[in-house]
Amino acid sequence: MATKLRLQRRGRKNYPFYQIIVADSRAPRDGKYIERIGSYNPNTHPATITLDFDRALYWLQTGAQPTDTVRNILSDEGVLMKKHLLGGVAKGAFDEAEAERRFEAWKNNKQQSTHSLKQKDEEKQRAEAKARLDAEKEVNKARAEVLAQKKAEEEAANAPAVEEAPVVEEAPVVEEAPVAKETPAVEETPTVEEPKAEEPAAEEKKESAE
Repeated sequence: MATKLRLQRRGRKNYPFYQIIVADSRAPRDGKYIERIGSYNPNTHPATITLDFDRALYWLQTGAQPTDTVRNILSDEGVLMKKHLLGGVAKGAFDEAEAERRFEAWKNNKQQSTHSLKQKDEEKQRAEAKARLDAEKEVNKARAEVLAQKKAEEEAANAPAVEEAPVVEEAPVVEEAPVAKETPAVEETPTVEEPKAEEPAAEEKKESAE
């Protein structure tokens, strides 16, 4: 019986995910299958893959043929690399320890590249989120300015009219003539009357009369 490794569609409309299955090549796509060995979700970035590594390697060694998409998945997960190294061991090119060492080196390199890819995606998401936040702040600022302007216009329209006070013409200022300073009055010295001297003739008359 010819077997194939392929995808079986699951999920809702416009959001599919797939099961990785081993099935008879003559079976319909969504029909009966022999074994389920993993899943593939392309809706995330990078895509989320779960895989039973040993069972996938087993079915490859027994002659199961993967479809193009499943082959890419198996290559990313290292199943094809491990199959290639085990083929070298079978041919005597190197031993199993060397094959395992090479596989671990490849796996570490793959993990580092995957980690860097995830970091780039996270930085891109943060930059996009920051750009959206800045744009939203600008929109809110412009909206607040428009609302403040409308409020000021409404307050100006509803404010009571202030009557202007009549303008009173000021009378011309008449400059007063300078007032002459009064000179202090000089007090007159009182005149002292001198006693009048009695006339001698009268005194003589008086004496004669005696």
